[in-house]
Amino acid sequence: MWVIKQLNFDLKKAGDLRKLQTFELKELRNDAYDNAQISKHRTKLFHDKSIHRKNFVPGQKVLLYNSRLYIFSSKLKTRWSGLYIIQTVSPHGAIEIFDPKSDNMFKVNGQ
Repeated sequence: MWVIKQLNFDLKKAGDLRKLQTFELKELRNDAYDNAQISKHRTKLFHDKSIHRKNFVPGQKVLLYNSRLYIFSSKLKTRWSGLYIIQTVSPHGAIEIFDPKSDNMFKVNGQ
């Protein structure tokens, strides 16, 4: 035999409780978002602290890194090429270099 009890629900109390739970959930989300932003900022500061900025001056001798050679996985191939002389340095990071062997001038990225 089944006994059915009649439960008295107070809809106002249930609605207020639901609103309170919703606000608590929003607060938890906002706290998690803030903590993620703080963590990203600290990680960026830690990473940027280890980067050494390079200052190039005209007349300086440099080696050129060929980033396309990473495709060929040979241990004996060097990714650095020749001795180049810096001619001009632009404020946005582009560098014009001169190859004394072939008398060519070309622009490269300063990184």
